[in-house]
Amino acid sequence: MDPLIRFSHVKKRFGPKVIYDELSLDIARGETVTVLGASGSGKSVLLKLLIGLIRADAGEIWLAGSDASDDPVDVTKLSDAALVGVRRRVAYLFQGAALFDSLTVGENVAYGLREQYWNTMRPAEIDRRVEASLTAVGLPGIQGMRPSDLSGGMKKRVGLARTLALEPEVILYDEPTTGLDPINTARINHLIRAIKERLGLTSVVVTHDMSTAFSVSDRIVMVGRGRVLAAGPREHFRTTPDPYVRDFIDGRAPEIEDVEQLLSSS
Repeated sequence: MDPLIRFSHVKKRFGPKVIYDELSLDIARGETVTVLGASGSGKSVLLKLLIGLIRADAGEIWLAGSDASDDPVDVTKLSDAALVGVRRRVAYLFQGAALFDSLTVGENVAYGLREQYWNTMRPAEIDRRVEASLTAVGLPGIQGMRPSDLSGGMKKRVGLARTLALEPEVILYDEPTTGLDPINTARINHLIRAIKERLGLTSVVVTHDMSTAFSVSDRIVMVGRGRVLAAGPREHFRTTPDPYVRDFIDGRAPEIEDVEQLLSSS
């Protein structure tokens, strides 16, 4: 079966800093892939490349059609206007939830719907979507509250509700559990799994949290040095003998001689 998402020989740099010089990665429809990597390795860049928030310098990024009769599109070739269609299918959950303090929770969740469907969706349908989305993340009836009244974990869940309201095919999670305590981290992990199982969505999760990676993933991908360094099912990462991957998973800092070797080989 052809992948839903395909990064093919993608290159991206910012000035002298090379983020990707050979990024190739396939993501299947309905799969949850977690992307790991050191700070600055390009994890969030990968997400932003997919929806055109950042443009690739070279290579192709293919998004298959919603059904078999639709032709795939190369995101790198799309105009800004054409990218609107991609962003209706692929929703981005930002690291800090990105809620508007001046709006109520209900208005925040409805924001994307009003922006994208302002001339086609009735107010009653928007209200129904908002209520259903907040219920799905375990926060029914809080439409009138303000973001300032919410805990960090609640803000993350409201951000997820706003994403679900758009009924996307793909959700991109950028550090969904950063800054959360273990209980709220477990709650978010449960929601990611439940959303995938209930709705069959494709998910790409960027995280540093290994408990999240092992909890939500069908497959784990590690990026670094401009490319995919390792990829496989989560069980593979639990038992991998690769010393670089092992040190990352176990949170071990390399010895000084290892650092020198890494620098000389980069």
